[in-house]
Amino acid sequence: MALQVTRVGRLNSDQVNSVLRSATLAPSTHNTQPWLFRCTGTGIELHADPRRILPVTDPDRRELVLSCGAALFTLRTAIHALGFHPATTLMPSRADPDLLAIVRPLAERTPDPRVVGLARAIPRRRTNRRPFQPTAVPRSILPLLRHAAELEHTWMSSLDTEQCGLLRDITDRAHLDQLADPAFLAELGRWTELRAGTREGVPSYATAGSPADESWLLDEFGAAGAGTRPNPLVVLIASLTDGRLDRLQAGQALQRVLLTATAAGLHASFISPPILVPSARAELRRLLGCGVWPQVLLRFGYGSPLPWTPRRALEDVLLEKLVSA
Repeated sequence: MALQVTRVGRLNSDQVNSVLRSATLAPSTHNTQPWLFRCTGTGIELHADPRRILPVTDPDRRELVLSCGAALFTLRTAIHALGFHPATTLMPSRADPDLLAIVRPLAERTPDPRVVGLARAIPRRRTNRRPFQPTAVPRSILPLLRHAAELEHTWMSSLDTEQCGLLRDITDRAHLDQLADPAFLAELGRWTELRAGTREGVPSYATAGSPADESWLLDEFGAAGAGTRPNPLVVLIASLTDGRLDRLQAGQALQRVLLTATAAGLHASFISPPILVPSARAELRRLLGCGVWPQVLLRFGYGSPLPWTPRRALEDVLLEKLVSA
């Protein structure tokens, strides 16, 4: 029998199913999908799933909270697109730090066409781990992406050619540090060397055609032949401080930026080593020179269509309140 969930606020059971399935399409580090949802009569709770912590890659749970923030924005957007106001409370319980947000679908409202456009982009968004086409990203896109980040209370900036050249060096060193750590390699293997039918992690088809190292992400800067093709658009999403709330907001900003880019026909790659390696992240802060905390580095361009990475079944991400139909 098909799994259904209880009615929540103004949403009927089918609508709750729809918005939850949309939320599970958010990006996450190694596709760990570290979120859980509880449906009550009045709201949908978003919880961090502590079973999906990456103890080597993400010892302070920063990436986990970012990923949950991306799922939260997706949930809010899907509810709004159905014509309901997603009243959202962040960090509602000091006693339960894993309860990150409650979204209450309240009064009906006319959907904002811009948000509806983002909702339509949810199933089309992909993390593209392959090289992009040699086509320049129009500079007119950048204000749209920056505004998307600002709407979620974060700061976003594009990196110029000189900064990207320095970032390439930081990325190379950080990736070498990762490769020198057997514990990191073992953890990475657990999430990428997957058996058939697994609904989590990064399957081989998602990385087919991608070079094994990370430096290719910035090869246009400082590489032989530089200047013969357009430079990529590299942006940083950052916060003024680095607490759990900042990270949750940065995750929401990340997904709004990604969906804005998807709606404009762009694909995105994550440039992860400078963010995940603490010494590299500190070096990146110095490179920026403005006191902000780097949360996400993204590279935008035009890519070929990709299949979805797998997602956990809805019953695996729900807490309680299950019914069958």
